[in-house]
Amino acid sequence: MVKLVLVLGDQLSTGLSALVQADRDSDVIVMAEVASEAGYVPHHPKKIAFTFTAMRKFAAELCDKGWRVAYTRLDDPENAGSIPSELLRRAEEFGTSTVLATEPGEWRLIEALRDMPLDLTLLPDDRFLCSHEEFERWAEGRKVLRMEYFYREIRRKTGLLMDGDKPEGGKWNYDHDNRKPASDDLFRKGPPEARRDPVLDEVLDLVKRRFPSNFGALRPFYFQTDRAGALRALNHFIEHALPEFGPYQDAMLEGDPYLYHAVIGLYLNAGLLGPMEICEKAEAAYRDGHAPLNSVEGFIRQIIGWREYIRGIYFLEGPEYPQRNALNHQRKLPAFYWGAETRMNCVAQAVGQTRDLAYAHHIQRLMVTGNFALLAGINPHEVHEWYLAVYADAYEWVEAPNTVGMSQFADGGVVASKPYVSSGAYIDRMSDYCRNCHYRVKDKTGARACPFNLLYWHFLIRHRERFEGNPRMAQMYRTFDRMEEERRTRVLEEAEDFLERMSRGDLV
Repeated sequence: MVKLVLVLGDQLSTGLSALVQADRDSDVIVMAEVASEAGYVPHHPKKIAFTFTAMRKFAAELCDKGWRVAYTRLDDPENAGSIPSELLRRAEEFGTSTVLATEPGEWRLIEALRDMPLDLTLLPDDRFLCSHEEFERWAEGRKVLRMEYFYREIRRKTGLLMDGDKPEGGKWNYDHDNRKPASDDLFRKGPPEARRDPVLDEVLDLVKRRFPSNFGALRPFYFQTDRAGALRALNHFIEHALPEFGPYQDAMLEGDPYLYHAVIGLYLNAGLLGPMEICEKAEAAYRDGHAPLNSVEGFIRQIIGWREYIRGIYFLEGPEYPQRNALNHQRKLPAFYWGAETRMNCVAQAVGQTRDLAYAHHIQRLMVTGNFALLAGINPHEVHEWYLAVYADAYEWVEAPNTVGMSQFADGGVVASKPYVSSGAYIDRMSDYCRNCHYRVKDKTGARACPFNLLYWHFLIRHRERFEGNPRMAQMYRTFDRMEEERRTRVLEEAEDFLERMSRGDLV
């Protein structure tokens, strides 16, 4: 009997569990570019173009291997508009009611598939190293779910950077070596750019026609769109950037968006690369003497530690997780997140880079745009939907815990032990953004005072009851209390004034 085998745009892996269990001689693979997936948030045009191009090339690869593929393009007249509707249409076309699928990475789509009047089998997504059941067993009975302890378990499970039962070098974590600001380097090589081809050109024209108003620049287009290109990007990173990744992974420079970052997250999350092959190449670079332990450990921790942990949190916490708002922040997302002018150079740099590249690295997301949103009391669901929309590597399973949990503390401390907030001093230390800013990072009050300085104290004081007892934050409150009363009052009044002007839409 014919089965429909669903392959989604972030499941472009030949080892996908649904493909492994399918019958090439009788089953039909269903792939579809649909409006509901392209438009449930206003995705960056580069993300849409990357996804559709990679899907078309993967479908062609499957056809070359003898699979029968029913592929629906976005502009097909018969396109039913959603994944469930496309499956129903194909079920009628091929005379079947049976669907085989690998579990999607978002609750929204899982629930939509389960609501179909078809015989659905959902298989685990075993491209990840930790199953839902394994994560639940690890989490059971723990008062706090800290990534560091989970990471150690995955290191033991995979054997990556292990010396018998102990971590390579005697320590699990080398973060203390990885806090250096970067300096200009004209010879630093960014990631390799995509090779133009007819499939990509056709998709770029489609996206330009269908999504003309979405935030973000469609061209020039840089991303790789097939497995061969993704492997080129990975190998380029291992050769040229991994050795310096560790020390400078938190650095930010104006005009240098990539520094020593891999820029392979979108390929990994779409299925063009696998986590173990990435980590094994990085480990080999360490074993061969090409890259130091602190760089390799820090990079591997991002893949097998943080990425796996975040996915575990998303599925453990359930479908309502993205709606959480533990701090009751209700301000609207300011227009400068969508490209309107702002005098804050760090925010302008991060948003401008996001607009142009559909990419920003983790510190730009956490400590610039995320930090500001948290300090300013922006509604975390609006922040969540912004991050989901504007980055090419964003899918809800990975984006929501990073935003709702790590960045905005909206989950009340499930992910983070304290809010990730800072004044302008951190941004000044780790970047050159403050050098060209309208505001003065050294000014604590006054017309040119850095807004991060004002809002930092405003955030702490408005949430004093919640955070004063946190041992990692007590010193901050003692510092505030030692200020002269006149200065404390002025800081809070100027912060309120800034927030009022921002909410009115004034240039800030």
